[in-house]
Amino acid sequence: MTDSDPLCRSSWGNGTTRADTARAGAAQPGTVQPDTALPDAVLVAASLDEPERFAVLFDRHAPTIHQYVARRLGRDAADDVTAETFLTAFRIRARYDSGLAGVRPWLHGIAAKLISRHRREEVKALKLLARTGRDPVAETWTDSADDRVTAQAASRPLAKALAALSEGDRHALLLFAWADFSYQEIAEALDIPVGTVRSRLNRARRKLRVTAGRYSPFGESGESGESAGTAVPPLETHVSEGDPA
Repeated sequence: MTDSDPLCRSSWGNGTTRADTARAGAAQPGTVQPDTALPDAVLVAASLDEPERFAVLFDRHAPTIHQYVARRLGRDAADDVTAETFLTAFRIRARYDSGLAGVRPWLHGIAAKLISRHRREEVKALKLLARTGRDPVAETWTDSADDRVTAQAASRPLAKALAALSEGDRHALLLFAWADFSYQEIAEALDIPVGTVRSRLNRARRKLRVTAGRYSPFGESGESGESAGTAVPPLETHVSEGDPA
């Protein structure tokens, strides 16, 4: 990417975050702002000739990407990974397939690859949380101070279970649980067949039941929800046995 690219016109530093720079570079004063009602695929196509239009996609999806990455890696890493996700998306936008389910899986797929670079840090943080019950990443799992008290007890066995998953299984499970993706969207994000998504989720569910014990996201009947009256963090409340596809 060159300095003329709209998402790279400002240098990193000078007190600004990479996310600030990515957004600011995409909407320079005097440029024609696109219709914010346009579909994502239309904006991606339009940005090939009018690069500034990509800024709308940043505005729409950066908060969701940032929230997802923060749950995986913590807020500090989320700033850089979110910015890099959109910088990468901008560079490869000509390859975007408008026939896919949408831009969200595409962006989360890019983010997943970037998260993979932090695999050791993620697993290390999860293991630390499993041992001590305290870790900055866990603070992003729930926004309620009251919920944090009850979620702390559940977070330790859950973190241990997540750390034990393979990278691919963890990606699939957390896209399902925290990004609310369908099987098809997970398949598109990770560039794998839907059948592989099913296999990864089933394997992850089994391992979480064994490792997380009563804090597993799944009851014995296979239904989602709380375990034995215990309040649970967002992962448990979102994962279910049913196929959303």
